Amino acid sequence: MYLPNPHRYDSMVYRTVPGSGVKLPIISLGFWHNFGNENTYEKVKEMVLWAFDHGITHFDLANNYGLPGGSAEAHLGKILSEELKDYRDELFISTKAGFRMWNGPYGDGGSRKYLLSSLDQSLKRLNIPYVDLFYSHRFDDQTPLEETILALVDAVRMGKALYVGLSNYPTQELKKAVAILKSHGIHPLLFQPHFSALDTWARDEGAFDVCAEEKFGVIPYSIFNQGLLTGKYLREIPKDSRMARPDNPFLTEKSLNVSLLNRLTKLNEYCESIHRSMTEVALHYVLGQRPVSSALVGVSRLEQLQELTKAALQEPLNMAQLDQIDSILKEKS
Repeated sequence: MYLPNPHRYDSMVYRTVPGSGVKLPIISLGFWHNFGNENTYEKVKEMVLWAFDHGITHFDLANNYGLPGGSAEAHLGKILSEELKDYRDELFISTKAGFRMWNGPYGDGGSRKYLLSSLDQSLKRLNIPYVDLFYSHRFDDQTPLEETILALVDAVRMGKALYVGLSNYPTQELKKAVAILKSHGIHPLLFQPHFSALDTWARDEGAFDVCAEEKFGVIPYSIFNQGLLTGKYLREIPKDSRMARPDNPFLTEKSLNVSLLNRLTKLNEYCESIHRSMTEVALHYVLGQRPVSSALVGVSRLEQLQELTKAALQEPLNMAQLDQIDSILKEKS
């Protein structure tokens, strides 16, 4: 019988999401990779329960996470109906719809048909009556934006989601989506962009400013740029790494050109000079951005989650250090 750690909330740091009363741990567990059938159920359960035992209360999913799509939600659903059955109200669970999930014209995009059908499927896989947060996973220029956003509004009104969010939206479309939500009395909770020390578009192109002005939070994903910001590729490509996998379209050997490798090497030297690991610095770079509420971390094994949890609780970076990181990574070579 599973009994959670009675001291699970003693060490974790929580941030209140702007414009709400929701508090999120500074790192949240993302289920994008390694939480579906590409991993064993026992290893998934081990990571999920360890996270909960150490104050990580936010689990982030999408309809198509896992191999095959939906298997990550199904794994968590089994855990929620067994070990975590009595602790649902201590968890903050999010899911999304927007990318391809099933065949045919209604299994992709931003239509009301797709979003609400997908949400119903997600709730069945998760074995829960509602999610805490439901996202539009991407802006779909083939669907009127108002149709997409009204589907989110109705998800809340039907009691299937407590909050709504937006992920991967360009800045101008993000601003328009927020205006539509607010016109219907719904305040967005979170914006989820791809953001890291190597990929600062959301800040540089004004999306973070929209979030700050409208008073809602940011929860970045891919904060280590598929492992580039952990230092693992500085000397070689490990055989068990994501870059070494031929089925991984997001990170290939071509991604690691000479210019990028030079900048990463300089960043690693700087990290050593301030006596911090590259992983720790990459994590705290993201946590040091306004208005970031939490950072999503993805892991393949328990040891990585333990390392990241320890790193998250270390001293934040100061403004001079954040500026120096920007200077190194934006340097042309």
